[in-house]
Amino acid sequence: MRSDEHEQGEQNVMTTIRDWVGFWDSPHSIYVNARHIDVHYRDIATAIAGFVPGPQARVLDFGCGEALHSDMVAKVAGTVVLSDAAPSVRRNLAERFVRVPNIAVASPDDLRAMPDGVFDLIVANSVVQYLSRTDLDGLLAEWRRLLAPDGVLIVADVIPPDVGALSDLLALLRYAWTNGFLIASLIGVVRTAFSSYSKLRQQLGIAKYTEEEFRAILTKAGFTAERLPGNMEHNPARISFRARPVA
Repeated sequence: MRSDEHEQGEQNVMTTIRDWVGFWDSPHSIYVNARHIDVHYRDIATAIAGFVPGPQARVLDFGCGEALHSDMVAKVAGTVVLSDAAPSVRRNLAERFVRVPNIAVASPDDLRAMPDGVFDLIVANSVVQYLSRTDLDGLLAEWRRLLAPDGVLIVADVIPPDVGALSDLLALLRYAWTNGFLIASLIGVVRTAFSSYSKLRQQLGIAKYTEEEFRAILTKAGFTAERLPGNMEHNPARISFRARPVA
């Protein structure tokens, strides 16, 4: 799709978008070009693969997005379940990984129907900021139910209150420079400023938590928690946590 057609598509669907699921289920310009989306999802897959505890591990990538390189995770795990609330994203995932036998695609309803303790690792990257506190508490309870007693939950890309648009911009430009899409990122920054993402973010807001606040939320939900040395995403100003269910 050409850029002008893509932008027109965003304008056409903006009137029907009422929440973040609707946004991710519609045309958007979060990724500035094919190089950006490929590098992003390759880095995420590499990070998730590094958390997999063993070759028989059962892994849930929650809110996974397009997850282009989840086959990398599947090579080091027993089962990988990709879950996203957006129906179009799930369709893309099912088509992309139809020939990878240990990758499955699940809706949120599918997850609720699964038995307790079915996963050894759950990863929720760049999810928390799009959730209300009520929805976050509900998901933490569900993730705890789905985790095996010795399982691990990774919650990544939590945004602290003092991290804003400038930090995001500088992190993106550094990432683009390192990975060879700087010019496209400069154009993309302008495009995103006038996109449905920017409009929806103004309408709905983004959830932000200090490290202490999010630790307390995890503790209340029945987890022990530790901050990881670095964020799983490209922005080092954001925070990633490793949590384990308390017996």
